[in-house]
Amino acid sequence: RFSIPSPKMPDPAFLSRAGPLDGFAPISLAEMDAVKLMNRVDTKYLTDRATLADVLRDAAAAGYRVLVADGSRISPYDSIYFDTEGLRMFTDHRNQKLRRQKVRTRAYVNSGDAFLEIKRKNNHGRTKKKRTGIPMADLPDFRANDAACRYLAGHSDFEAGQLRPTLETLFQRITLVNPDLTERLTIDTNLCFKNFRTGLETSLGEAVVIELKQDGHAASAMKGILRDHR
Repeated sequence: RFSIPSPKMPDPAFLSRAGPLDGFAPISLAEMDAVKLMNRVDTKYLTDRATLADVLRDAAAAGYRVLVADGSRISPYDSIYFDTEGLRMFTDHRNQKLRRQKVRTRAYVNSGDAFLEIKRKNNHGRTKKKRTGIPMADLPDFRANDAACRYLAGHSDFEAGQLRPTLETLFQRITLVNPDLTERLTIDTNLCFKNFRTGLETSLGEAVVIELKQDGHAASAMKGILRDHR
């Protein structure tokens, strides 16, 4: 779907500067079941690779663990976002509407797993996510999958016929978990985008998107680390 190359695999030199990641104790996907946080509060941060290296060193010292999935500490993701002809979901987000939704398909490239995901945000700032497995072949467009279409209708305000693929994102993700297993931190690098309506493709270059996911506004060592690094 991209004419530009997919995001390159992480640069070993960057990993060396970043901690390295093997300085973290690992956590498995099975252990992560305790930290699914499908109903959660998200806080987003933006930084660059140079600052991320310092954040990772402090996180390792604070006892955070790194997810190891399919033998890797960095996982590639491929997501397709769907929207209406009038871009209702995008517009609701840009207008900061309190109650809003997102519909996407997502592939966990290393494992080969793919899902249809529906995210709903309520007027208390909480995000609830529902998802169902789909074949990898349905990642670009699930609308011919009857079971997925029924799932969409049952868990969102939309019917499959109202939607079409709008945006693709590719990125590499590092996932950290705090020692108490009460929060997750996702760190996304090598972010690339394709707009299906215009055909335009771009990337965020050295930018890094960090998201802290918590079951409420609890105290967090990571918030302190991120604040210290501004």
